[in-house]
Amino acid sequence: MDVAAPTRSGARIAIIWICQILLALVFFAHGVLLLVPPADVAAQMNAALPRGFWLFLGFAEVAAAIGLTIPVLIRRYQWLIWWAAGGIMIVMISATIFHLTRREISSAVTTFVLLCVATFVAGDRRRDYPMD
Repeated sequence: MDVAAPTRSGARIAIIWICQILLALVFFAHGVLLLVPPADVAAQMNAALPRGFWLFLGFAEVAAAIGLTIPVLIRRYQWLIWWAAGGIMIVMISATIFHLTRREISSAVTTFVLLCVATFVAGDRRRDYPMD
């Protein structure tokens, strides 16, 4: 007996793509900001955590943005999409906790929303592109 895979509506597919593109844009922009911050922003960042941490985080965010987009463009290695979204999830869990401990509620809410979007993309793309 053949069991067909469940199909998704066009609206759901569009929402997944929009979320994936927005995640890539947000994390590329934020990653670049962390790598080459303006002087006043750099002073604030370095007061909270060492510069090496910000550089690592910037590279990780840019890499995640690339992982969300390049596999789609080259039509290969699509499983990297959900790995990239999973990496974003780890960063957003940490960022949410960091902001909550500093009582930065608006930043914690923002990172939590990004965590939810990344979780949605990772779960859906993992089902679409299992690692073979």
